[in-house]
Amino acid sequence: MLIRVDPARSTPLHDQIAASVRRAIGAGEVGPGDRLPPARELAASLEVSIHTVLAGYQQLRDEGLIELRRGRGATVRDGASAEHAGLVELAARLVAAARRVDMGEDELLALVRRAAADG
Repeated sequence: MLIRVDPARSTPLHDQIAASVRRAIGAGEVGPGDRLPPARELAASLEVSIHTVLAGYQQLRDEGLIELRRGRGATVRDGASAEHAGLVELAARLVAAARRVDMGEDELLALVRRAAADG
């Protein structure tokens, strides 16, 4: 699995790390039970702070894609499927697009609810 960051992009580095892992799960490069690179090693290879890597990993944990265990590292959760990872990535892109057009959270949620009701 290749994790890349581009410091020149406006996207925060921890978000780029999380997105790289999501894409790897979505592409089937990593699956349930697979270990992610240790945070210290990944931070060194990307030339970023360990806290940046941990923030990206915590985001993935909060999304239900990985498990973080002290001393055991990060592993892809059993319930993490390519479809789940794809939906999380799609939701992140939807929120980013809504922010670009200055759409508030309530308006965005109403839009999603209408789409869910129509679908």
